[in-house]
Amino acid sequence: MSSSPHIRSKATTSNIMLMVTVALLPAALFGVWNFKLPALGMLITTTVTAVLTEYIYERLMHKKITVGDWSAVVTGLLLGLNMPPTAPWWMGALGSIFAILIVKQLFGGLGQNFMNPALGARCFLLISFTSQMTTFVYDGVTGPTPLAALKSGEAVNSMDMLIGTIPGTIGETSVIAIIIGAIFLILLGIIDLRIPGTYIVSFVIFIGIFGHFANPEIGFFDPQYITAHLCGGGLMLGAWFMATDYVTSPITKKGQYVYGVLLGVLTGLFRLFGASAEGVSYAIIISNLLVPLIEKVTLPKPFGKGGEK
Repeated sequence: MSSSPHIRSKATTSNIMLMVTVALLPAALFGVWNFKLPALGMLITTTVTAVLTEYIYERLMHKKITVGDWSAVVTGLLLGLNMPPTAPWWMGALGSIFAILIVKQLFGGLGQNFMNPALGARCFLLISFTSQMTTFVYDGVTGPTPLAALKSGEAVNSMDMLIGTIPGTIGETSVIAIIIGAIFLILLGIIDLRIPGTYIVSFVIFIGIFGHFANPEIGFFDPQYITAHLCGGGLMLGAWFMATDYVTSPITKKGQYVYGVLLGVLTGLFRLFGASAEGVSYAIIISNLLVPLIEKVTLPKPFGKGGEK
């Protein structure tokens, strides 16, 4: 009998991260098609900077070089997809340095970070450069995102939001492109429906009930209102690609359901009653911080231990 673990898998970190990178390509390609050269430049800048930061830090610290596991590529690409196409490229580079150096490497590297590095960097940039991170231009016209318009009581076109022909960050606009990537990951078994499914269902229930209180003109469970919230902002990108991060999400099945409900409620609270029309980034980061507590509460009792008192 060999030593544990006895359950083995052919999946490796590099294979998983490579598949996540491939799954993000539909959203990235649509973003480049939608926003042209500025989007392409931002995606290249954030990704290359993330890889270089990890390589240089590990060389200076005499640590094992891990850029071959593709995790830095995923972090840089996710950050780029969460950036406005009009933001200067140096800002994306600064965000990648923060994500890799501060959030990831200073806490021990991959597997030790306490929050999603890309979202941590995005929130850092939102706090530091609020104006640039919340200014959106589409077809040469500066204007609010559909979620911001919805929050102010204006009508929005849900079909445009579904396709992605709207202002927003590079990777969040096209729900169709995001879902294509998500289906790819589900079919490969890299992610399952527990976290994103619970997240989306909890969010729909919250918006359906409390949307009326935030905007009395909206009825309970108004289909158009709910659809607009689902298609707008970074909800789909966050639910399928960032909330499912192995490192910063619970490992217990019960914990994953609790985590998904927490994400849905927090996102709904931030969107309906917060100052910003968005809320996915902060919802995921706060939930990341609560993962140790969620796992402690939902951890199954070892077989043979005492039962409930």
